[in-house]
Amino acid sequence: MADATLAPGSPAAGPPCAPTAPDPTRGRPTGPAGWRAELRRLLEVTALVGLVVTQPMLDVLGRSPDFFLFHRATRGEILTLVALIAVAPTVPVALLGAASRLTGRAARAAVHTVLVGTLLAALAVQVGRHVTPLRGVPLLVAAVMAGAAGAVAHRRWRGPGLALRVAAAGPPAFVALFLFASPASTVVLPHRDAGAAGVAGPGGHPPVVMLVLDELPLVSLLGGDGRIDVGRYPHFAELAGGSTWYRNATGVSGWTPYALPAMLTGRYPARPVAPHYSQYPDNLFTVLGGRYDVRAEESITRLCPPSRCDQPASPPQGLGTLVRESGKLLRQVTAPVDSRFDPEESYREQTAAEAGLDAAEPVPDDPKFRWDSLDDNQPARFTTFLAGLRPSDRPTLHFLHLLMPHAPWQFLPSGARYAAPEDLPTDGAGWVELARRRHLAQLEYTDRLVGETLRILRATGLYDRALVVVTADHGVSFDNGAQGRGMDAIRKAAGQVAWVPMFVKEPGQRAGRVDDRNWEHVDLLPTVADYAHVRIPWPVDGRSARQAPRERADKRFYDRPGEPVAFPGGVPAPPPQPKPHPLVGTTVGQRPTGGSARVGDLAAFRAVDPDAGGLPALVWGTVPASVRDGTLLAVAVNGRIGAVVPVVPPDAGGRRFAAFLPDDRLFRAGANRLDLYQIGPGDELRHLSIS
Repeated sequence: MADATLAPGSPAAGPPCAPTAPDPTRGRPTGPAGWRAELRRLLEVTALVGLVVTQPMLDVLGRSPDFFLFHRATRGEILTLVALIAVAPTVPVALLGAASRLTGRAARAAVHTVLVGTLLAALAVQVGRHVTPLRGVPLLVAAVMAGAAGAVAHRRWRGPGLALRVAAAGPPAFVALFLFASPASTVVLPHRDAGAAGVAGPGGHPPVVMLVLDELPLVSLLGGDGRIDVGRYPHFAELAGGSTWYRNATGVSGWTPYALPAMLTGRYPARPVAPHYSQYPDNLFTVLGGRYDVRAEESITRLCPPSRCDQPASPPQGLGTLVRESGKLLRQVTAPVDSRFDPEESYREQTAAEAGLDAAEPVPDDPKFRWDSLDDNQPARFTTFLAGLRPSDRPTLHFLHLLMPHAPWQFLPSGARYAAPEDLPTDGAGWVELARRRHLAQLEYTDRLVGETLRILRATGLYDRALVVVTADHGVSFDNGAQGRGMDAIRKAAGQVAWVPMFVKEPGQRAGRVDDRNWEHVDLLPTVADYAHVRIPWPVDGRSARQAPRERADKRFYDRPGEPVAFPGGVPAPPPQPKPHPLVGTTVGQRPTGGSARVGDLAAFRAVDPDAGGLPALVWGTVPASVRDGTLLAVAVNGRIGAVVPVVPPDAGGRRFAAFLPDDRLFRAGANRLDLYQIGPGDELRHLSIS
C-alpha cells in the first residue's frame, strides 16, 4: 500500500513550515558530559598554574620567614596571602576558558589548547633557567617551542591531559608544605613561648645597650692605614676611642636569619629554621628577661617572646604590602633571566614620617646634618630606640637591630634620600663600583646615627653606667663577579663578607683599646651575660671576652646551617680604593657640543626641594651604540662636575651609565641644570645634548 502523505498547504497539513532559527547552544558541550569536560579542563589549568606560580612562590616565601617578620605580618594576613597565591592566578585563566564556551565546542577546545601551551611555555622558562645556559630571548624562543610541542601532544594524546589532572593535587600539597613543613610555618603556627631564664650571679646588673647594624663589612670603615677613617666616620672613631675594638671579629653567616640567632643564642647555626622564639626559645632576651626589662626593636627576626617583650611600636604594613612585594617576587620567579631570590634585598626601613612618629630629640648642634629638616627621614625604629634610652630603676636591655647600611641604598651622607631603579645592577664592570659608592654613602649616614646614639647616652647619663655594644651581623662583598654574600663572595672576598665591626664599651670604661683575639659572633651572648652577671643555663659554642681567647686561629662560617666553612683568621686589609677622577669637583664652562644621551629621570632636576629630604642624586641613562664601552662621561650639576663614570654594556633595562652624586651641596632649591660631557684625550670635554 502506498504511503499516505499530505500535500503542503492542504487543510490537514496546516501552514507551510517557517525557516528554523539558529540554535545558540549548537556546538556547545551541554549536559553531564559537557560539564565533565569543563571539570577536566579546570583541573588541567589548576595543575599548570600551580606549577608556574603557586609552587615557586610558596617555595621561596616558605624559605623566607624573615619576609613576614620584617613586614609585621599577622597570621591572618599570611594565610590570606597564601590563599591568594594558591587560587587567584587560576581564576582569570579559568574564566577566560569558560567564556570561550559561548563561541562553540571547537573554539572552546582551541582556547584551552592555547592556554595549556602558554602555561607550559611559562613553566619551560623556569625549568630552562635551571637546567640550561639559555637566558633572555633564546630561552623565551626555546620555551615557546616547548610550549607549542606540549600543546600539540596534549591535543593529540590522552596521556598528557591525564597527567595534568593528577597534578591538580599539587596546589593543595604546596600549601600544606608551606603551612606545616617550611621554615615559615613557625611564623604561621608558632608553638613554644618563653625559654630558660638566666641565673643571677654576684655583682650588679648594668644597663645594656645593643645596636646591631646590618650588612656592614669592617673594611668599609677602614682607611688605608687600617684604622677607622675618622674623616668619613668620626662617630665610629669616637666609639672606638672609648671602647674595646675587637678587630678580628667575624659573623657566623652572611644571612641574617642565621647570623642573628647565632649571636643571640651563642650557638652556631644548625638547622634552617625561622628566626623565631619558638625555634630559638633560649636566647639573649630570655636569659636576661628574668632580671631585666627588655625594650627590643627587631627587624627580620622575632626572637623576643611576647612574655618578655611588648609588641613592636612600629605599625604593621598590611596585606597590601605583602601582595605588592610578592608581585615583585613573582616577576623575578618567572623572568627568563637570572635573578637572586633574596627577599631581604627589598627590606627598607620605614622612616619616622612614614610610620607617623615624631622625632625623639631636639636638633643637634651639627649644622651639616640639617636634622631639623631631615629627621623625618630617620628610620622609625631608630627614633623609637632613641626615645627609650632613659635611666630606669630596674636594669634594662635596650636592643635595636637596624637594617643599615643594608641595601636598598637610599641615603646620602647628609641624611637626604634619593631614588634609584629597583633593577639597577650591583655586579659587573662599572656597576659594582657604583654599588660600593652607594654603600659607603649610606654608611656615612649610619655613622651619624651612631653619633646621635652616643649623644643621647651621654645626655641621659646612661653612657658611663651601661654596657654598650655596637656591631653588625655580617658584611658584603663588592668584588667584581662576586658581589653579595653567597658562597662565591665568601670564597673570593671572605674579608668583606665575614669580618664586621665589634665594639664593646664596659661600664665605666674611658680609654679605648684594641683586642685582636679570634672573636666569633657566638661569643656575643656569653660576653654580654658575663658583664650583666647572669649565668647562661644552656651550653653555648661561644666564650666570653672576659675569658681566655680560643686557641684555634681559623674561622667558622655557615652559608648553610650545619655546614661550616673554615678559612684563616686575621684582621683583613682594606681593599684599595679607586682615586677620584681629577675632574670631580671642578667647575666647567662652555664646551664644544657633539653627541647625545638619554637620561632616565631628567624631570627630577626641574623642581628640587632639598629641605623636603630628597635629592636626584643618582643619574642613569644610555648613549648611542657608537659610543664605545669604557668611554668616560662627566656628570655636572649647576656647572660643577660631581661624578665621572664609564660607559658599560647595556643592562637589562638598556642603561649604559649611572652616576652617583653624594655631595648634596651640588644641588639648590628650584630648577637645577644637569649636563653630560664625553671625556676625550687630555680630559677634553664634549657637551652632549640630553633628552
